[in-house]
Amino acid sequence: MSTASAIARFVPDEELDGFSAGQLLEVTKAITMILSIPPAATNHIDAVAVATGQGEEWRFTHAIRAWEANPRLRHLLVTSGNPAERTYTEVTLDYVRGLGLRRREGLQLQPDPSPNTGRQAAWIADQVRESDVTSIALTTSPYHLPRFYLTVLKELDRRSIRIPVVPAPAAVAPQTPIPETGVTSEDLIPGEVKRILTYLNKGWLATPQELRRYLSWLWSNHGSDWLVP
Repeated sequence: MSTASAIARFVPDEELDGFSAGQLLEVTKAITMILSIPPAATNHIDAVAVATGQGEEWRFTHAIRAWEANPRLRHLLVTSGNPAERTYTEVTLDYVRGLGLRRREGLQLQPDPSPNTGRQAAWIADQVRESDVTSIALTTSPYHLPRFYLTVLKELDRRSIRIPVVPAPAAVAPQTPIPETGVTSEDLIPGEVKRILTYLNKGWLATPQELRRYLSWLWSNHGSDWLVP
């Protein structure tokens, strides 16, 4: 994925006027299908990966709490952020310790700065392959989760990897100001929708058809033991 992005984080609603109703409906369908995976599925996963950025420490703390509470988790994958962001912080062992991390075995920190979600997703997919991860939960803020999920799914598919991928959104109120921009999560949703539709055309995200096929596989293979109480 290119390191350049011409799409601002915050865009007014009217910037979506250039997309068709069908395109916007596809995004709505994708989000709904991703969120059809119940939270209880996180009880079965092997690893947690967190997408950092925007100065949102709650992404880290949500993943760290899950990691510390569940000794069955074998891997905690923590991506690095974008140095161009005003709130960029280098993710080090001391930094995550300061946010509550105590268990180090299985912790993996992305070593180099990651200017976009594509770089983060590619690193996560590489760790899945190299560490033989069998299932994974993805943590980030709710507004960013659909794009993060679709990007990771695409990178796994590029490597011919098919494992359960579970959304695990960080708990944060939608009206909480985002440190990087000062606007709320709700304000950032139009920009995320625009990025999803734009990046789909560039081949950077799983397509609606790829998502449907993947979720059909997930529910067929794990519906009775993971996804249905």
